[in-house]
Amino acid sequence: MAEPLIRLLIVDDHPVVRDGIRGMFAGDPGFEVLGEAGDGAEAVALARALNPDVILMDLRMPRMDGVAAIKELAGLGIAARVLVLTTYDTDRDVVPAVEAGATGYVLKDTGRDELVHAVRTAARGEAVLSPSVATRLLGQVRTPADPLSSRELEVLRLIAEGATNREAAARLFISEATVKSHVLHIYTKLGVNDRAAAVAAAFRRGLLTLENG
Repeated sequence: MAEPLIRLLIVDDHPVVRDGIRGMFAGDPGFEVLGEAGDGAEAVALARALNPDVILMDLRMPRMDGVAAIKELAGLGIAARVLVLTTYDTDRDVVPAVEAGATGYVLKDTGRDELVHAVRTAARGEAVLSPSVATRLLGQVRTPADPLSSRELEVLRLIAEGATNREAAARLFISEATVKSHVLHIYTKLGVNDRAAAVAAAFRRGLLTLENG
């Protein structure tokens, strides 16, 4: 069965970069570029008007930066997934973007195939991180045994049962964005990059058992 059409909004303050990103998706019937924005404020306005599925968001922009825009989008309840696409992978860039609610974080030197895969992954509501970004997030872990919170354990148990972010949100009576944040924290604390690895690591560490997982 064909992949569903994914509608995109491209946000970057450099027109040449926007053209390049648009060109990566041009001619692919699986994607439609709805529009382009040159800063975060314009991105928020266009997202409200166009209702994209995924927003490719730069971070450092005039007027309103990417992190502020992500927070604004979340506050407005806009359902679009935000995939950060930037040159920067420093702690001060990565962590605020993830904490603001970004679904994924990839770098501009990512190849076309990897970017397309990242967008499809983000559209499904799944976290996607460039390797160097994942390393940065892992660096935020205070100790190798950084414990999971009780809510993170609840989310992890639901992941082990095969629940999607949306299903977990409904079960726990919290927002899907909050579940995504918990999932990213779980990945960071367990030193993994996907759900299957998180569940495996949790069993190894005794955080889950066959009885509760």
